[in-house]
Amino acid sequence: MESYATERVPRSQRWPAFAILLILTGNVTAMFWFTLGGQIGFLVGWPLMLIPIGYLVIVSTVLGSLIMRIASREGLSLVLLTRGLGFGAKGSAVASFIYGINYIFYFIFEGSIVSHALSQYFGVGQNSITASAIFALVGAAALFFAWRGMHSMNILQRFGMPIFLMLFAVGIFMLSQGHALVGPGQWESLTPSDPTVMWQAFSLVNGQIVFQALLATDYGRFSRPQIGYKGTAGIMFGEMMMIAVVLVLGSFLAFTIYPSITEGDPVLYSTDPGFVFALIMGLLGVIFAIITQIRINVMNLYSGSLAFSNTWDAFARKPIRRNWWMVGLLALGIVLYPVNVLQYTDTFLAVTGIMTNTWIFILLADYFICRKGLKLAPAEKIEYDERVIRDWNPCGMIAMAIAVALGACGLAGLYPIYYASFIAMISGPIIHVLLTALTRGRFYSPKTSRRSDQVLEGETNAN
Repeated sequence: MESYATERVPRSQRWPAFAILLILTGNVTAMFWFTLGGQIGFLVGWPLMLIPIGYLVIVSTVLGSLIMRIASREGLSLVLLTRGLGFGAKGSAVASFIYGINYIFYFIFEGSIVSHALSQYFGVGQNSITASAIFALVGAAALFFAWRGMHSMNILQRFGMPIFLMLFAVGIFMLSQGHALVGPGQWESLTPSDPTVMWQAFSLVNGQIVFQALLATDYGRFSRPQIGYKGTAGIMFGEMMMIAVVLVLGSFLAFTIYPSITEGDPVLYSTDPGFVFALIMGLLGVIFAIITQIRINVMNLYSGSLAFSNTWDAFARKPIRRNWWMVGLLALGIVLYPVNVLQYTDTFLAVTGIMTNTWIFILLADYFICRKGLKLAPAEKIEYDERVIRDWNPCGMIAMAIAVALGACGLAGLYPIYYASFIAMISGPIIHVLLTALTRGRFYSPKTSRRSDQVLEGETNAN
């Protein structure tokens, strides 16, 4: 099992760029994108929805190319890079814990879609014990593949993409037979008089601009060290353009299904892929949802386990292997499944935009401004060994705390929530650079090792 959760990826385990992109196609086919595309379409309509989508593609490509290049050069996961880039060994554990929470949400999100598809087709109650059992079984299938590491995931994504494309094409054909297709010319905002809808749409995608870069970096650290920014940008752009297509298709599905929903919340149901594909394709739609969910939840389990294993290792003496963290994520997902997280997508994306975006912008500011620009620390061979680096770097921690607090004010209603993630991710790196410059990079300096302390103590006693 080649996780390298707490060490550098050796050169012998590096992969070509195309293999990394192939694995990332599993993320492209996540049902989440259909939901997000429908929500953006209902907010701003066509063609205005292309503005936030374009923002997502461009910014994610830029951020992802920068972060992935650093990870590839160093051979380190993002949570290990965080140790040296402004947070310290234990400080990085706080950031990685926040990172791991994202994967809990997405794991439950994708698994819930399967249960909703089965509920639609078989009449199984979404909050029933049966639905939770189904969620557990499908999650266990994802666990089987994620347990075996990168090679297993590569095989799954290689054969899963053609199946996804074939079943989706069948679904579109069946949709055209039973419903009047609604083209872009008819995609109009459901609230055209609301002047804030564009900001709401930007808030939704802002919760993804960094997360996609993080996900890509978890696998990009396996790319060959000689890959340049053009190579990492190519990987990110290829992934994000495919995601953009799925977002538009999600809006197409939502607007087509919306008029036929007469019960419940039409917006919620028409943006729920589990309900939509089961309605369109019947049993085949259920199979489609199951296959897609397994592919993406393999990635959610793998990346989530990396984050939580780093958090644990920073505070505990006895490590827990990464694969057992995946078991824990599955168990937690089963417990939280009845909450139906799909209805809280907008709130969650605002929260993750505040926390995750702020974290990564601080890392980039540390690397490119504090290290490369101000020369306050080396920009290569970033130290990550907890026996050497400091436990806490107050510059990153204070900047993160202040920025998140500013964002939380938006969540509390002190200003519009759709500004919150932008305010947090801009203020965090500015504060970090100022603090690091004022302290002249003092907290980059390595702490004295335990062995040196013991030698010094022995010499003192001898004298």
